[in-house]
Amino acid sequence: MDTNLSTADRRTGKRSFSQLLRVESRKLVIALVVGCLTFLLPGSASAQQDGAPELSAEASRAIDKGLAYLLTIQKEDGSWDSNGEGGHAVAMTSLSLMAFMSKAHFPGFGQYGEQLDRGMKWLLKEAKGRPDGYLGTVMYEHGLATLALSELWGMARDPEDDDAIQRALERAVDVILRSQNPGGGWRYQPQADGGEDTSCTQTVFHALASARQAGIYVPNETIAKVVKYLESAQDPQTGGFSYTPRGGKVTLACTAGGTYTAQLAGLRDTEMTSSALRHLKSQAPGIITGGGSYYYYTHYYAIQAMVQAGDDEYAKWYPQIRDALITRQNEKGAWDKGRGHGGGGYSTPMAIIILATPHRYIPIYQR
Repeated sequence: MDTNLSTADRRTGKRSFSQLLRVESRKLVIALVVGCLTFLLPGSASAQQDGAPELSAEASRAIDKGLAYLLTIQKEDGSWDSNGEGGHAVAMTSLSLMAFMSKAHFPGFGQYGEQLDRGMKWLLKEAKGRPDGYLGTVMYEHGLATLALSELWGMARDPEDDDAIQRALERAVDVILRSQNPGGGWRYQPQADGGEDTSCTQTVFHALASARQAGIYVPNETIAKVVKYLESAQDPQTGGFSYTPRGGKVTLACTAGGTYTAQLAGLRDTEMTSSALRHLKSQAPGIITGGGSYYYYTHYYAIQAMVQAGDDEYAKWYPQIRDALITRQNEKGAWDKGRGHGGGGYSTPMAIIILATPHRYIPIYQR
């Protein structure tokens, strides 16, 4: 893939051949998926022939119930928020769109096309109103919005929306690139001298990796600095990653996200990643069945780390988190509030994305 789109092309919105190919190929995928889903019922024998037999009928029902719940809390302007009062709307709208896309529901297409189109247009309106490219109130939100824009690119029915997504995505990536700290990480605000922590870094780099995969220019130097950061944040005793570099407290959320970040940075087969995976697995099944702080945030990254680790690791991990999440869903279709990172506002879309992992409709969640 051509990730070195010229500065001139980026400024004029001109697409490289690889970008054009991405957009057209994803539109073809949409048409094929939407057409095929018409003939498939969740949990049916035909639905299980997609290479993901571990996606149980119960999991499919839980996903659909969760998506139905998200529709009940979508606001008239198309957005979602964490508290009914506009809180973290950029992050919640981005995550909610990703949750629907994880089950092959796309803006302007199919069963939820109109609702998702409104959500996408709200996000684009927000991006248009931010000429500096910074989306949301903290870099967590910006990272999630950048990720959603990257995965939306090529999904819109209207070519003008698709062009708007490209412009917003390029500006959002520029914000991330210029705010990377000398140590290689990111912190709460887009400041190159604002400090760094693993949690924020993993959220931001996840978006960068998606954008680079989509064909947006991300310098190799940026990735090299992220690797440098990870080296400074890994605990040599446990293999886990700490919240802050150079001796900070090791956390499960940072270990899960740090492992996935290392894999996306090209370190899949290194001792850094292997030792982090060992530490993560050593905490199971307690961290899966027992809950704890940042439960959904932790497993949002942990399942993707297992996907990248290979079929054997994934096959052992996914059924455990699948069954645990099914038992945590309430009668309304939502997941409990949990603690940290926006509370219940984040829990439901994150749970849906985790459960829908076997579908692999979203490119960044593929191995």
